[in-house]
Amino acid sequence: MRIYELVLVLKTSLSDAQRKKLLDQVKDMLKGVKIGKEDEWGQKPLAYKIRRELAGFYHILHLESETGIEKGFEKKLVASEDVLRHLLIRKK
Repeated sequence: MRIYELVLVLKTSLSDAQRKKLLDQVKDMLKGVKIGKEDEWGQKPLAYKIRRELAGFYHILHLESETGIEKGFEKKLVASEDVLRHLLIRKK
């Protein structure tokens, strides 16, 4: 069993409905991966501007997978304009 942690920093200009839709799209990209726990840290100031944003909305997903994360997953996150930054860490 492989355990991952995914941290997403989303644009603060997104409404709650848009943010929920984006998170649902990210979860759909994670086929075959069990989402264990979700943490919402809310809006936090950024250390420096990212795409003219001074703050970001932080969301953390704890993931479990037998086979791992698909190769193109991170490229899809980078392509999304609403995701300012992401960090995918393999814990075990």
